[in-house]
Amino acid sequence: MTDQPVFVLSGELQALEPAGFATEAEFQELLARHPRVLDFGSLADGRPLRLTLVAREMGVPTSADGGAVYALDHLFVDADGVPTLVEVKRATDTRIRREVVGQMLDYAANAARYWPAALLRRSFEDTCAKDGRPLEEAYRDLLGEGPVDEFWATVEERLAAGQMRLLFVADRFPLELRAIVEFLNRQLRQTDVYAVELTQYRGDGDLRVLVPRVHGEVATAAKSPSSARTSRRTTREEMDAAIRARRDPDVRRTATALLDHAASRGRLEPGTARYPSMRMYYPVSGRTLPVATVSLYGDPAKDDISFAFGSLAHHLGRERAARFAADLPPVPGLKERLAALPAKGYNAWPHATLSTVAAEPGALEGILAAIQGLIDGP
Repeated sequence: MTDQPVFVLSGELQALEPAGFATEAEFQELLARHPRVLDFGSLADGRPLRLTLVAREMGVPTSADGGAVYALDHLFVDADGVPTLVEVKRATDTRIRREVVGQMLDYAANAARYWPAALLRRSFEDTCAKDGRPLEEAYRDLLGEGPVDEFWATVEERLAAGQMRLLFVADRFPLELRAIVEFLNRQLRQTDVYAVELTQYRGDGDLRVLVPRVHGEVATAAKSPSSARTSRRTTREEMDAAIRARRDPDVRRTATALLDHAASRGRLEPGTARYPSMRMYYPVSGRTLPVATVSLYGDPAKDDISFAFGSLAHHLGRERAARFAADLPPVPGLKERLAALPAKGYNAWPHATLSTVAAEPGALEGILAAIQGLIDGP
């Protein structure tokens, strides 16, 4: 923080002197109420970036069956579904030097594994309720007319792929922390890392000026274009081309049958991951819900179908989610993951590889029958 004042010219010249934040809580509250001070950059379509608060003190678990171990200061999200993790420290906090970096990486690694779409959505809607903000207004400001379920599924996908922003925010940063941030930003291909120095100046009365300075943008600009985050969505044509490239005809048949079933009984939504993927939505109990995702990876042996139990339990309740789990065929690998669902509160995406489904007699038909049973209802 510089000791040089800034000047406001409004009739007369007024000098505003630098002033620290009295407490970290005051600092955090300011960011929660005024995220515009962190809006730098743009969305994929060129529109200005606008961050929306998902939650303060967002709990971060370190295992699938455990409660929150850590608490992230702020979680924001933008209209592209990119999550932004924010950790706030004042310059007087000695942890600002190195400890905060390890802390943030802990949060990011565990958030990518243990924050399902249903939890993120519930946290956002709880925050809106606490702030007295109507949900319809909040979603309109964030998404326009975009589908809500698809948005939170995209946020979950981005987290799992490491497509996120990590923001260290302080009133002053030591030089060694800036160097660490720029190093991380150069090395991490899907994750952007920034240090935002937010200097506060005070004048007469309640006059305050906030001046953000961003460190790490040079490293972001230096990242190779091939590694830059993209919001490109997979088309059905791209999925079909990837399926045709698989050598096993039974895998090709299985993947095509799954996509065709969703296209005819529900709808397909394009995935936004780096690999081809499509989400399978179906009409269930008067609403259209994400039920599964078919993903085709660089290694065909890892191609899989994963089931959106977090979303199903959130919308339909755990009893209905448990019934769907019981209806799915006992495919090796999937069977064990389904058995672990109750301990995880059904906040998970159990999966089965397409090669296993294709090789197991009746497995494909069993999956489609289970989905049909979910559509038909109790």
